[in-house]
Parts: sequence; structure tokens; C-alpha cells
Amino acid sequence: MGQNLILNMNDHGFVVCAFNRTVSKVDDFLANEAKGTKVVGAQSLKEMVSKLKKPRRIILLVKAGQAVDDFIEKLVPLLDTGDIIIDGGNSEYRDTTRRCRDLKAKGILFVGSGVSGGEEGARYGPSLMPGGNKEAWPHIKTIFQGIAAKVGTGEPCCDWVGDEGAGHFVKMVHNGIEYGDMQLICEAYHLMKDVLGMAQDEMAQ
Repeated sequence: MGQNLILNMNDHGFVVCAFNRTVSKVDDFLANEAKGTKVVGAQSLKEMVSKLKKPRRIILLVKAGQAVDDFIEKLVPLLDTGDIIIDGGNSEYRDTTRRCRDLKAKGILFVGSGVSGGEEGARYGPSLMPGGNKEAWPHIKTIFQGIAAKVGTGEPCCDWVGDEGAGHFVKMVHNGIEYGDMQLICEAYHLMKDVLGMAQDEMAQ
């Protein structure tokens, strides 16, 4: 997901600095998928932060839970007032609300954004659901709406959805609807196959 989002941003004219705690992954990415692009790499968090223009905009794609808090704890001492941290993972919305409030007290703007579309969506156009400290939105709007999927009229599948944990709350609702649809499809196929005795080609019609 992270690599594909970076490549998507690069395609839309944004220069991105990539970092991973496993440094060899950054080197491999720059030597392969990102070869020939304007993507730059960093060997440490300190180096990454030093390469970013202010206000710094840092998007995390980290496993939800304690890992997000641990990463933020390491990152905050390197940042300045007005810098922006964006959590693009599937964090629980109440955790996002807590982080938004805690970081606001430290002068850091926090955004929790749902990202939908999987790895292919990240590469060619995801649906984005940002929420959090609204002061951050003017600084990330062009990027987010630039890389997002577009509807037929050209409107981006991205807009500001609300304060604090609103972005991850919307993603939670989105996932609930999506998984409900998937369950419905599975049950429909089960009934057609095991109750009605339909063949695969019949079900496909």
C-alpha cells in the first residue's frame, strides 16, 4: 500500500521521501519500483524529517493499535509546531480522536484517513476519507484530491469528512457495508448451489 501510494503521488507531480524501519526495503524500492522517479529515500526518521518542506506532511501506513502510538512517539520530538501527521491505516476511530487531541496540545496537526481500494486503488486512485484537525486540510487537500479516484464528472473521491476520529469512523462504516455485501453474495451463491442445485454457469448468469 505504502509503495503504491508513493508511486501514485509521484505520478501526480508530488516529490515523496520514503522511509521504512527496515532500511533495506527502502533501498530495494528505490532500485526497482521507484527507479527513474523523483522519489527519494531516507535511512532514518531524522533524515526523512530533514528532507521535508514545512509544514511537514507525514503519512503513516502502520498496523493499527500500539504500533501507531509507538511510531508517533518516536516522530514527534523531530517535528515542529504546525507539522502534520496522517494515519492512513485502519485505526479505531476512538484512538484517532485521542491522538488528535494529544497531538494538538503539542502543536502537531493530526489526520486520520480511511483509504479504500486496496493495493491497486492506492496505485491508481483510492477513495480517501480524511478527518481530524481541520487546520491540516488546506495543506493536504491538493495531494489527497489529486491522487484520489475520480467519478465520471472528474470529481475526486475525497473530501474532508469531519473532526477528530471522523475519517476512521467513516471508513469503519464503509467496511461494514462492504463486508455485509460480500456476505450477502456468499450466502446467495450458497443457496443457489446447495439448495437449488444450480451449476456454476447458471449462477454466473
